[in-house]
Order: sequence, then structure tokens, then C-alpha cells
Amino acid sequence: MNGIASILVVDDNPKFLKDALPMYGYQVDIAYDGIEALKKLTSENTNYDLILLDVMMPNMDGWDTLKAIRKNKKTETIPVIMITAVNEDQKMVSGLKIGADDYIVKPFILPNLLARIEAVLRRTNWNKDKKLSERTINKNVNIEALTPKEKEVLSYVAKGASNQDIADKLCVRDVTVKTHLNSIFKKLKVSNRTQAVLLAMQIDLIN
Repeated sequence: MNGIASILVVDDNPKFLKDALPMYGYQVDIAYDGIEALKKLTSENTNYDLILLDVMMPNMDGWDTLKAIRKNKKTETIPVIMITAVNEDQKMVSGLKIGADDYIVKPFILPNLLARIEAVLRRTNWNKDKKLSERTINKNVNIEALTPKEKEVLSYVAKGASNQDIADKLCVRDVTVKTHLNSIFKKLKVSNRTQAVLLAMQIDLIN
């Protein structure tokens, strides 16, 4: 990254990030809940490159804050990395549909977070001037490689269904669902459920 990126950390316990991130060249501002974050984000004197948004906060949690960020013209394009204490596919998928750009699960190690920050900022800068959409970037993906059953499984995943939920709906065994998912990951060249759902959303397979 060239220059100093400005990051808004939205967390009711931000000491670690507040102390650590400036040591790696980032300019950091703090909001202790979603309400304070939205005030800072919509202020005429602020311009953030990235938001680190904790899920569990008083007054306004991370999910509601993310929804408000994406509905506001001034803030709708700012990349957001969600910080969550639980690694739950259902909630992560819901967050992707709302507009999260990435996730990191507590407890995390700092190098992992720094790598994610760098990756998100890099993607943002690549697209900033050309105004390219994610759909344009991924236009060469051949979604037709998926079978009708795999598309159905992916649509259930996008709705937050677990493997067992999908198995019950399709009247198959859990291992069959896992086989479908592995095939989906291979064909879409992704490594997990959230990446598969995000890609499917980008190419209008699911809404």
C-alpha cells in the first residue's frame, strides 16, 4: 500500500487495534458503537478507506451498522471487514448479502488481520479509478459448469442453511451434501462456503 490508509475501528473494546494498527502505518479512528460510527462516517470532515466492524456492541450491533453503512450514499462503497467472535457460516453468509467484504474471527493473530486489511485495500484501489464491478471481474466464470442439483445446494447455502438442513430439504444424506459442496468449490475455484456464495451473488446466480 502506498500512503497512509485511514481505518475506522468500530468496537466497544478497541484498545488492541488502537495500539497495534498505527505501528504498521495505518491512521486509526475509533467509534465505540454503531451509532457513534455512523456519526463519524457521515461527517463532512471524515474520509475512511476501510472499516473494521465488530459484531457484538451495545446500542447498535455490527449487523445493523453494516446495513446503515450500505444504505448511505456517502458510505456505501467503503470496504468493511467484520470482526466476529463466532465462526458461523450462516451469519457470515448473511453478512455477505448485506455487504461485508471480509471476515475475521476472534481470537485472531495480528498478521492474519493485517493480511486481510492489505488484501481488501488493494482490491479497492484496483477498482477505484476504473469503476469496475465485481461482476465484471468475474465475468469469465462458467456457472453453467454446475449441475442443477449443485445450483440448488448453493442457493440453500446462500440462505444460511447448514449441511443437515440442506440434506433434510433434499431428502439425501449429509455426506451427499458435502460431496456437492466439494464439487461446487472445485468448479468455482473457491475454498469455502462464503466465497462460493459471494461469487454466485456477483454473477447473479442468487439474489
